[in-house]
Amino acid sequence: MGTTMFRLEHIRRELALSRDVRQTIIPDLSLEIEAGEFVAITGPSGSGKSTLLYMMGGLDKPTFGNVWLDGEELTEKDESEMNRIRNEKIGFIYQFHFLLPEFTALENVSMPMMINGRFNKKEIKDRAKMLLDTVGLENKYTNKPSQLSGGQQQRVAIARALANEPKVLLGDEPTGNLDSKSAKNVYELFDRLNQEKNQTIVVVTHDEDFANRAGRRIHLVDGMIESDSPLRVMAGRS
Repeated sequence: MGTTMFRLEHIRRELALSRDVRQTIIPDLSLEIEAGEFVAITGPSGSGKSTLLYMMGGLDKPTFGNVWLDGEELTEKDESEMNRIRNEKIGFIYQFHFLLPEFTALENVSMPMMINGRFNKKEIKDRAKMLLDTVGLENKYTNKPSQLSGGQQQRVAIARALANEPKVLLGDEPTGNLDSKSAKNVYELFDRLNQEKNQTIVVVTHDEDFANRAGRRIHLVDGMIESDSPLRVMAGRS
């Protein structure tokens, strides 16, 4: 039996549209994800995919229900505790890379480590270089975002998300803004991180190719799990 990375119990998420009107995004959802899984969450627009991902990452809270990450219950944490958990345990990757334009690739990747305070200056620089090497950007250390292609910028964002050795990578449409060649490079990078480093990855995507490369696919419709299909054996298992 593997280690449970995420456990969600009877999650319900409502939005208040007005004083008397509430919209239910997710009515009642329970889910477990084990360490080392590569999970794609799919579904039509408005099905609750991103809402679910943000609750898993502590960026949103359920109206009712409970969320655990790596054994820690997130629902009652205040914002300072959630900042600590996100900084230590979660790497986020979005559709848009959100790199700081005035800083180099190396500096962008270094920033989470500087905030975290776990590494000294030399360790930060060495680790940032290693991560850029890992994502295939060993010759782009000093390039600023404007000097990189869209796919290269997204790979810098992935290296940055890995900076503090997160327990889990969460991606919200990470290939949604890329051409097909760049998207394929990002698929292959996620696959390699999962297979070689046993990195836990949960990605929301509309991209069928990406979804079918994952180890497990969860399909949402109207905030409910319509299907939950293993696509391959988890990394590190025979």
